[in-house]
Amino acid sequence: MDFGLSKEQELLRDSVTGFLSHRYDLARSRTAATTGAGWQPDVWRALSEELGILGATLPEDVGGMNGGPVELMVVAEALGHALVVEPYVDTVVLGGGMLHRSGGPRAHAVLEAIASGEAVTAFAATEPTSGYDFHDLTTTARRDGGEWVIDGAKIVVTSAPLATHLLVTARTAGDRRDTAGLSLFLVEFDPANPPAGVEMHSYRTIDDRRASDLTFSGFRVPADALLGDEGGAWPSVSLGIDEATTAVAAEAVGLMRKVLADTVEYTKQRRQFGHPIGSFQALQHRMVDMYMELEQAISAVYLAVMHLEADDLVRARSVSATKATISRAARFIGQNAVQLHGGMGMTEELAVGHYFKRLTAIEYEFGTADHHIARYAELTKA
Repeated sequence: MDFGLSKEQELLRDSVTGFLSHRYDLARSRTAATTGAGWQPDVWRALSEELGILGATLPEDVGGMNGGPVELMVVAEALGHALVVEPYVDTVVLGGGMLHRSGGPRAHAVLEAIASGEAVTAFAATEPTSGYDFHDLTTTARRDGGEWVIDGAKIVVTSAPLATHLLVTARTAGDRRDTAGLSLFLVEFDPANPPAGVEMHSYRTIDDRRASDLTFSGFRVPADALLGDEGGAWPSVSLGIDEATTAVAAEAVGLMRKVLADTVEYTKQRRQFGHPIGSFQALQHRMVDMYMELEQAISAVYLAVMHLEADDLVRARSVSATKATISRAARFIGQNAVQLHGGMGMTEELAVGHYFKRLTAIEYEFGTADHHIARYAELTKA
């Protein structure tokens, strides 16, 4: 099977890679992430205005390029290679995908704003007791006149401190763990001045991203905040989560490519006993093992990308197999890279420490290896 990119996809990859190599300085991005606003809005706008990649996978009628899973993979991997902290997955993949599938005038307007770099979305789905089961909801939404009233709590809502809009899952019918009865709401949001009925606690995550815990207490939203059919959001949400899982897997490949290349280069320069440590056979074997893990990770991402548009069962199995493989590879490559760099590997001065933190976070994002192995086994019985 041919896994080569088309000329257009190669151009997209080269454009994004070239832009980031010249415009995305690691030191500046870390400063923005750790002491500033948490991101670089000027870079975010440039990704739209100069590259157009915020619309690469969005439909043409909202200013996008109508790209598919391969374009998603190409962009996410390039962003990972540069350790970009801007909220691509939360906004373009999760937000853009679910808004497109739900349809309607409000969703269309926000999609246009995403493509133009004016909107940032955050997906408020995870709850204190839900784990990685995104349909396990205690947050509820009930009708009250011409409004919806939302009550409940969401945790680790990544990009919420940057967001202009929230996508909130809430139960409008059914039991706590049912997939039926889950609804999705689009809410305008100002993190500097949260609306009445929303309590917000924000923080920086281990990988220098921004997240919030949100509590909704009698939070009122207009009737048209409901996206799609009442109680029928789960098919779109589950697909969105699988797309986002694939995107972070592709991001991890970009991270691991960079980490391995930096490690090989470092072992050529670091000398011990009068020789480069890269000439020691034991360390050569270690780096070969890292390379093999990377190649398996690349193949796993291809598996998910090939099946994102397949039926639900095939897609879910493929994504879980991919995420389990990526989680293992991220840990192995990240930990070995730090070890081969010695104590310097965890300093702020070297890039490898920052990449290692992001790889560690990706191990757990959208499900651990154990979660996805169990999910794959359960889906195989179906």
